Amino acid sequence: MKFAVIQTGGKQYLVKENQSLKIEKIAGEKGDKIAFDKVLLIANDDGYETKVGKPYVEGAKVEAEILEQGRGDKVIIIKYKRKVRYHRRKGHRQDFTKIKIESIK
Repeated sequence: MKFAVIQTGGKQYLVKENQSLKIEKIAGEKGDKIAFDKVLLIANDDGYETKVGKPYVEGAKVEAEILEQGRGDKVIIIKYKRKVRYHRRKGHRQDFTKIKIESIK
């Protein structure tokens, strides 16, 4: 079984085939197929066949399917300064895309 390190949304993810994970929101709808061409590393589980990119592995591609588009749980941000009667309360929900890795080529 292969694994790879891909880059998307300014972050890097270690992925394996048939794995599902949440990443930063990307364009597409449920059921759409997408391909990641920014592959930083490809290797087998034993580690003997490893390809490291400079910065990306040429010809490598990770194919995935979009399972869900959604928003995460609300995170509350509180700012407070004592003695000056200053306080702010704000909420934030981050958009995400849930994908399933189908193949690593």
